[in-house]
Parts: sequence; C-alpha cells; structure tokens
Amino acid sequence: MNELDQKINTHFPGLVVRKDLVKTVKGNAIVPSYVLEYLLGQYCATSDEPTIQTGIETVKEILAKHYVHRNEAGLVRSNIKEKGRYKVIDKISVDLNDKKDVYQAQFSNLGLKEVLVDSGTVKKHPKLLVGGVWCIADLEYEFTEDKSASPWILSTLKPIQLSHFDFDGYVEARKQFTTDEWIDLLVQSIGFNPEMFGKRSKLTQLVRLIPFCERNYNLIELGPKGTGKSHIYSEFSPHGILISGGEVTVPKLFVNNSSGKIGLVGYWDCVAFDEFAGKQKRVDKALVDIMKNYMANKSFSRGVETLGAEASMVFVGNTQHTVPYMLKHSDLFCELPDKFYDSAFLDRIHFYIPGWEVDIIRGEMFSNGYGFVVDYLAEILRSLRNHDYSDRYKDHFSLSSDISTRDRDGINKTFSGLMKILFPHGGATKEEVEELLRFAIEGRKRVKDQLMRIDSTYGNVRFTYQDTDGRAKPVTTLEEEEYPGYYHKTIAEGEDGEILEAAQPDSPQGPSEPLAPAEPVLKEKHLTFQENQKGLSFDTLLGPYLKGATTITVTDPYIRLFYQVRNFMEFLETVVKHKAPDEEVSVHLVTTEDEFKGEQQKDNFEKMKEAACSVGVNFTWEFDGTGTIHARHIVTDHGWKISLDRGLDIFQHYEMNDAFTFANRLQQCRPCKAFEVTFIKTGESDNDH
Repeated sequence: MNELDQKINTHFPGLVVRKDLVKTVKGNAIVPSYVLEYLLGQYCATSDEPTIQTGIETVKEILAKHYVHRNEAGLVRSNIKEKGRYKVIDKISVDLNDKKDVYQAQFSNLGLKEVLVDSGTVKKHPKLLVGGVWCIADLEYEFTEDKSASPWILSTLKPIQLSHFDFDGYVEARKQFTTDEWIDLLVQSIGFNPEMFGKRSKLTQLVRLIPFCERNYNLIELGPKGTGKSHIYSEFSPHGILISGGEVTVPKLFVNNSSGKIGLVGYWDCVAFDEFAGKQKRVDKALVDIMKNYMANKSFSRGVETLGAEASMVFVGNTQHTVPYMLKHSDLFCELPDKFYDSAFLDRIHFYIPGWEVDIIRGEMFSNGYGFVVDYLAEILRSLRNHDYSDRYKDHFSLSSDISTRDRDGINKTFSGLMKILFPHGGATKEEVEELLRFAIEGRKRVKDQLMRIDSTYGNVRFTYQDTDGRAKPVTTLEEEEYPGYYHKTIAEGEDGEILEAAQPDSPQGPSEPLAPAEPVLKEKHLTFQENQKGLSFDTLLGPYLKGATTITVTDPYIRLFYQVRNFMEFLETVVKHKAPDEEVSVHLVTTEDEFKGEQQKDNFEKMKEAACSVGVNFTWEFDGTGTIHARHIVTDHGWKISLDRGLDIFQHYEMNDAFTFANRLQQCRPCKAFEVTFIKTGESDNDH
C-alpha cells in the first residue's frame, strides 16, 4: 500500500475497498459494480490481507450460491421448491395487477413473474415500480390447488444499497486530505489509476458525477468509442439508470396519461441516455418538446396537473469525426438526431464534456488502490443534492454582465457540483475556486459557441469573469486554442444549398499561432499550453530554433526512465530533420544519474550515441555530480536559449508498446501536459549562421 492508501484506510475504515477485487469476484456474473462492492464492503472493507482473502472467498461463495445466472434459473427454481425457501440475488421489478388488486414482482434472471409482494414493501421501496432494483430476496414456494394462485411468495427483500451513513463524519475525514489527495481518492473510487491522468483529465472524470449530487443538471458527452462514457451511469450508483437512447418514450420517461403512472424522472436521481448520437435515429417530436420544458422548468404536465421532478439528464453518444473536421464542416453537435439538433433543446445543456480529450480505456488505467465502496459514495452524493454551493466563488469573483441567465445557471450548477464533490467542508483557496470556475465556464461556453453556429439569432457572448479588483479574465475552450482558424467561423447556407464559410474577425491567437510557417521569423516569445492540447511536436515547437546550430546543450535532470530517454531520442530526431545532410551537429546532455538503474541509463545513451553518429550528430552526455540542477533548458551556439518548465517531458502517458497507434508514431497526436516555454535571444551567435 502506498501512503495515500494507508491514509484512506485510516480515515475511512470499513468504507473503502481495494478496487481490483471487483474484477476478481465478478467472474461471469452480469451484475453492476455497486452490487459486487456492496458485498465486498461487507466482507473485504479492510487493509488486512488475510481478511481480504477470506472475504473474497465468502463473496465468491455468496455469488455462486445466490446470484442467479439466467441459464441456471431452472436449477434455482427447483432448489426453492425442494427447500421451501431460498435466498437469491436478482434484479426485481414490481407491477400493480389492478384486476386482482395485488402487487406482483418479476425476477429478471430467475424468469419468475407474478410473485406476490405486500404493499408495505412497495411503499418502502417505490423504485421497484420503475426500472427495477437489485436486491437480496428470500423466496418461498407453497403449492396450492387454487389454479389462479401463484405458488411463489416473496417473504423478505433488501435492496443492495447502503442503509445509513454518517455525513458529518465524511466531512470531518475530508479535512485530513489535501485537494490533490482527495481528487486521487475519488478517481480511485471510480476505478481508475490517478497516475495515468493529468489534473484536467481527472476533473473531466469527476464532472460525470455531478448529475448524482446536483438536481436537474443537464450534461452531454460526445466523443470517440471506448472512453467509458456510459460506465458511471450503469455501474456506479443505485440512484442512476442508463437507458438506450432509442428506447425512450414519453410514458416511460415522464408520465403515462392513460394510467397516470409517473415515469423514470420521478424516481431516479439521474437518467442517462446511451447511444444518444446518430443522425438516422427516429425521435418522437412530442418527447423533445416535453424534455425541453422539463430541462428548463424542472416540471412536466400530466393531463391537467403539472408535476415537478429532480432527475438530472445525461446524454452520451459517439462521434464519427475528428474535432477539426466537425468545426470545419458543421459543429460539435453534428452527430445528434435531427429532432434533438435544435437550438432550444441544446441551450438547456449546462456542460459539454469534450469526450475527444478522454483516453480510450486501456488495462493499465484501472486502479488497484483503495477507493470508496461505490454505494457509500453514491449515498454521500445523493445527500449533497440538498445543499447549494453555487455562490461559493462570489467572495472572490463575479461573472461578466454579458453572460445570460441561462449561461449563468449552467456555470453555477457545474461549479456547485464540483465544489460539493471536492470541498464538501468548504476550505478551498482562491486559486482552487478560480480553477473550478474557469472549468465550469469552459463547459458552458462549448455549448454556447456551437449554438451561435447553429442559430444566428444567438448573440456573441464574452465569457469572462472579474476578480475583486475588476480585471476581466477571458475563458477559452481548448479546441478554440488548438483550431482558432476553424473555431471562429460561422456556417451559413447558400441559396442553392451549398455551405458557405464566413470567417469571423480574427480571434486573439494565443499559444496556437502557427509555430512553423515556411520560413519562420524567429522572435523572443513566451507560450503557455493547456493540458490535453494536441497538435504539438518537437519539430514545430523547437525545430526552427535549432536549425543552423552546430552545438546544442540540453540541461534536463530527468532523462532517466525509459519514456524520458525516448523523448530525448525524439529530440535528436528533430535535430536531424532540421540540419543539412552535409553538416554535423554536436548535442551535449547534462542530466542526473538514476540511483537504481544507472547502468541501464548509460547503456541507452551509448546506443543513442552510436545511432546518432551515423546521421551526423555527435551526442555526448555528463551526469551532474552536485545534484543541484533544477533548470531545464536548451542552449544553441547561434544565439538562442529555450527554457522549458517541464523539460522535454511535455506529453501525457500513451501506449508506447502498441505499434498501431498514431500517438506512438506522431507527437502531434499525443495530448500534452500543461507547460510553458520561453524563447530568449542570448546575443551574438558563436558561428556565422
């Protein structure tokens, strides 16, 4: 266990579980994670290894004996008949049979219908009536001669979710963790290894939790396949339900006017629509209209009366195209079905998660550290729905008066959700508040900027905020920084139907100005890059400033681990690409020796020296013996110093062993870490170039 895992176990004893155990016990049971973690929480919520092993065996035994596999349903039914009574784990839903005036349960895996349930159970657990609930239930079999009577009786039923928790204890324990430790604990609770994610990517993952802790929060995430968009809504909480986008009907979602029965929004905290994108999908226009009204006013009508509900709406779907393609040819909502591609509907979305920034899930991204038993966290998030943290930035910042009420609502709800998740106890510094506020503004700006493309009646909005001294601070989206040429175009249709592109006035182009025009004019400058920004490479960033140098000195204390050495090799490639074939260049590296793998490090450098020699690069290195070097910079003999705050380590983790990913082959396909670079003219050059 690392330090964080020990701390988690100390402050949340009995409420956390090792996240890799879920896979260990799951086997071939098709059951949500929160069901497994409920059982693991009963038997394995400890750091004591022998107890964990015993607990795993107990949980496996419980699943083997009581979880109903569909193909073994007949055997289980026979067991119940022979024994008279038996415990099962299954998903149970209940209907009222009004002809007989009784409630009847259906067991989805066991294949039983019309099992009698008493009214008290249904009153206690109303969710049984909508969508069904995973339960541990005792079933009895009592045969009677009466043909109309069912022999199956449900004697006891216990939903698989936490019965009680201590909210004040949770808030107190939160105070023992730094912000970074707390974020890592939450990322581990979701099941991911926090070391694989940068800060922005962690926040993106945590935004997926806001619908569980914020009432009537409308969230959309569109991005490539395989990034885990729907996982949280199906596996994470007993208070959320995931439905296929194609199966949604007005009666199922809101109200059945003939029976008066309320739909999903009346019972669940979060209703998520899977596979929401797809131009060809047929959608009921009436459903879109009711959803628009519900998402704006939190209410829907049943015949003559109007009903309110608190369910948050989440829409997840896959995109077919790259971001620059979508920005050039249409907009970031272009994949949605026509009926939902409606500016009034889209304007009600509070935050757009940029799914293209989320890594495709790989095996090593899963955590084997400790995280909350998910139904404990689900109950905490649910209780936070009663709080409002949306004004917590107002002591330090105010939103620009340009920003409309609807934009403000979206920003405030996202900010409130993130504050509840990260700072339930208060205690955020001004910088931390500002970071969350900027993130909340960016997610709403992404929605609004696309709306202005779709519908020309939306006016231009400056998404800025002021701090207490009145200075305006603008917020941009990451794709705006990466593709300013495409982002600031409005798209209108010509008379004969062709698409005309009218470029808007140039936007202030920050770090995304073209870095390498044909013959770049080299000038002193300072550039800042955001986490997850793509399109960067050593060739475009550093190449022009290395061209013409005959001696280059790189100072970087962290060229030790394999990926760091590989980065340096890619730097040497850039040197080779920017020198003439008939020239030779000397590259000298000053770094520190790895205390554990120094021999391997030297061996790697020797191999690079040999390889570089054959292409006209004389590579040498030295280890700094003082251990005092911290600066990371590149100095050329023709008058340039390039100061990199992260050295050459500017790319996020990517799959190095996979020969078939472009991130492995092309640097511009890798997401970056947040970093800054300064180009400084150092005076006269040492040669005549």
